[in-house]
Amino acid sequence: MRVFMLGWEFPPFISGGLGTACYGLTKAMSGLGMDIMFVLPRPVTTPFSTHVRLVSPRPGSPLASPETEFRLDEFTNVVFHTVEAQLNPYARPGETPESTTTTTTEAHSVLTSHVGSSTGSGATGSGGGRTTAATMSTQASVTGPGANYGGDMFAEVQRYAALATDIARNESFDVVHAHDWMTFPAGLAVAGLKGVPLVVQVHSTEFDRSGQNVDQRIYDIERRGMHGAIKVIAVSHLTKQICVHHYGVDPAKVEVVYNAIESHPNGHFNAEHYRINNDEKIVLFLGRITHQKGPEYFLAAARKVLEVMDNVKFVMAGSGDMIRRTIEMAAAMGIGHKVLFTGFLRGGDVDKVFQMADLYVMPSVSEPFGIAPLEAMSHDVPVLISKQSGVSEVLQHALKVDFWDTNEMANKIVAVLKHPPLASTLRQHGSFEISRMSWTDSARRCQEVYQQAISMMNGRH
Repeated sequence: MRVFMLGWEFPPFISGGLGTACYGLTKAMSGLGMDIMFVLPRPVTTPFSTHVRLVSPRPGSPLASPETEFRLDEFTNVVFHTVEAQLNPYARPGETPESTTTTTTEAHSVLTSHVGSSTGSGATGSGGGRTTAATMSTQASVTGPGANYGGDMFAEVQRYAALATDIARNESFDVVHAHDWMTFPAGLAVAGLKGVPLVVQVHSTEFDRSGQNVDQRIYDIERRGMHGAIKVIAVSHLTKQICVHHYGVDPAKVEVVYNAIESHPNGHFNAEHYRINNDEKIVLFLGRITHQKGPEYFLAAARKVLEVMDNVKFVMAGSGDMIRRTIEMAAAMGIGHKVLFTGFLRGGDVDKVFQMADLYVMPSVSEPFGIAPLEAMSHDVPVLISKQSGVSEVLQHALKVDFWDTNEMANKIVAVLKHPPLASTLRQHGSFEISRMSWTDSARRCQEVYQQAISMMNGRH
């Protein structure tokens, strides 16, 4: 089976779980023998490569704009095309994808000099590591509500669609697979041109990202894509219900395919070098610092925990439009000296921050799936997740709480930190649980969906 795949992020350009999901899914599909042509909106070349290495352009490839074709050494049956379209929904006008985040070197300096030291009191003023951590965080993307989509994003979406269609014109394939709203117009155009079925995968909706304050333009694109596709893949039943109730999609059309986790060795890591203090516990928040991820609820729970435990540090790793507000909130609560902001982390620094954590907390307001808890569990870190997440549907050995119930969130944080047997049980059972989760299983489910879509297109179903 030959798949024409459309996505807007892929390692090492990762803004969130979509890039990780595309990597795991595509690699597993390649392992199953499916032939995939993956069209990306930017060159996959960077000094911060975390998963893949550029091998070489294929002979005869048009290396100049608007298109580059290449293969990656881990993807035997995948050809990648990059086109000159800037699809970065988190950048402000005039910014590059990298300028909205701290660099690996800067983030590493925070882990080394601040996670590796003990700091005194204070919020965001002077005093050792606190100043640098806060300053680094404010260098990350700082945008107001409604300003998440930088530049003329909608023109770039159409440009990507035109370039993808141009590539598809001289190719043959059985199905088109489009990931999230920015690729839906391209998916509709390519499928219409070639007369093949379109499958769209919904990793996140505008309702997840913006609550009830949806951008009507994005909603319209999402709705057209879901209704124009033969089949819709949702990353959880939670997401399927949103597709059905908010977008009017026939539930029989939507198939749930859960994300997974790629097992990897923890490698050599000197935990003592990065420890804050021998008797201090580390509670980790890792993700975009936006309304969707619930950073304010994390801080509210942190304040309650610190009322009964003093030997705790709360690490917030990530960037986003709420970063400045979150820093100010921690200071206003009087817990600024207990909250460290690392900025955006990449590659090895993500491993380091997981390996030093005693508990990972994901207090998301609306999380279609949530791969980060699986990554935490793969590093033997107990997890506490909101019930308003897709991953809560598949994890049995994780603590769960309503995102708004900060009292219960604090109680469960304290329970894990004060009772080693509970933490140990969560680690052991969690490790076993994720060992059964495989991208290969997810890839097989996608393959089944493709076959259903092809049969429906041919009128046999």
